[in-house]
Amino acid sequence: MTGWWARRSVAGKVELYTRWTFHLMAPVEVLAFGGAPLGSGGRSGLGTGGAVGLALWVLVHAVLCGVLASRALDHTTGTRPRPVRLAAVLAAATVLANLAVSGLWAAGVLTDASVVASVLVGTSVFTTGALVFCLDRVRHMAYAVAGAAVAAALPVTAFGHGAPEGLITLAAVLVGGGAYASACGFSFWLLGVVRELERSRDLKARLAVAEERLRFGRDLHDVMGRNLSVIALKSELAVRLARRGRPESVDQMVEVQRIAQESQREVREVVRGYREADLRVELEGARGVLDAAGIDCAVDAPALDLPAGVQSALGWVVREATTNVLRHGDARRCAITLRRAADAVLLTVENDGAAVRDGAGAPGRTGSGLAGLRERLGAVGGTLEAGFTDPQSFRVTARVPSAALRPVPPAARQEPTARQGPTVRQEEETVA
Repeated sequence: MTGWWARRSVAGKVELYTRWTFHLMAPVEVLAFGGAPLGSGGRSGLGTGGAVGLALWVLVHAVLCGVLASRALDHTTGTRPRPVRLAAVLAAATVLANLAVSGLWAAGVLTDASVVASVLVGTSVFTTGALVFCLDRVRHMAYAVAGAAVAAALPVTAFGHGAPEGLITLAAVLVGGGAYASACGFSFWLLGVVRELERSRDLKARLAVAEERLRFGRDLHDVMGRNLSVIALKSELAVRLARRGRPESVDQMVEVQRIAQESQREVREVVRGYREADLRVELEGARGVLDAAGIDCAVDAPALDLPAGVQSALGWVVREATTNVLRHGDARRCAITLRRAADAVLLTVENDGAAVRDGAGAPGRTGSGLAGLRERLGAVGGTLEAGFTDPQSFRVTARVPSAALRPVPPAARQEPTARQGPTVRQEEETVA
């Protein structure tokens, strides 16, 4: 109802699920093993105070495991250092408790073997899972399981209960601890993989932007580098000729003017190619990118005969809206619709999961991307509307009126190749 789940990214959802799964292990441990001393009654030989004390130890152990799991998750997400000291405290406390329980059993104070097994095996199994949270290598995780099993079985054997009881305890901790440690290790591995994929997606988007900037800079350098060098050389030559009173200086400046106009035309072509966007290509690209990101993209766009300028403007709307869907919120579905009404062509891009955690997508706030789209649509007489349709859905609607769809006469479509600069005669008249 409040969107606390839908607003999270995929990595955030996996982290929240993992965190609360292991937090719920604390009450599971208390209910499964902490109740054994209290439920045994007088059979344990500890009395009421001893049974309560043993149950409190299981409770404290469960809390330690939960805190260690939480801080280990914080270490995985990069907000805390590795909780080495807390892991050492938990391991030492478990070993001491195993010695105490085994000693009480050997002294005849604790007579119920089921209580001994519950406390020893239960706390040792949950200790292995908590320790695995702080380890990265599988080999070290296996060492932790083996160490916990030995720490539980060795006191049983050392206090004279015999090798069979010790082997049973060893096997129980190895099986139970190994299974629980595997689940913990896999969960942490999965969380790390999801976070790495999220970082990779952000890095891929940044690299795409950087690559496009490099391409544009390279093209601009190729166009302007040589021409600017020629302009500099010819201008220097014209200055020298003018100082000597040679009439050839005028010819050199005319050549400089021609090269400058040609450079202006070439730069305009580079920028035009950089800015133009094909509507069909952008629609297919949006479908592919969103599907690859795990977002269900439905495109309903019949082929329409639109002028090149309108197609370019609408293509930029699709490109910018797709970028916003990927960068903001956590969308699961996106619908792109193109239809021709009686008085206009309408392009609609609507997605869910639009509420952003940091408030960047709050209603009433618009970024430079939407402002740029309004400028592009304004060039063809169109308008852009963007806003929330409900607390979780965002819609972008581009409208181009029918007046902009009429065929343009060939003479009007021809664009001048270069803006004609003032002639030498005009400059002389201006100076005069």
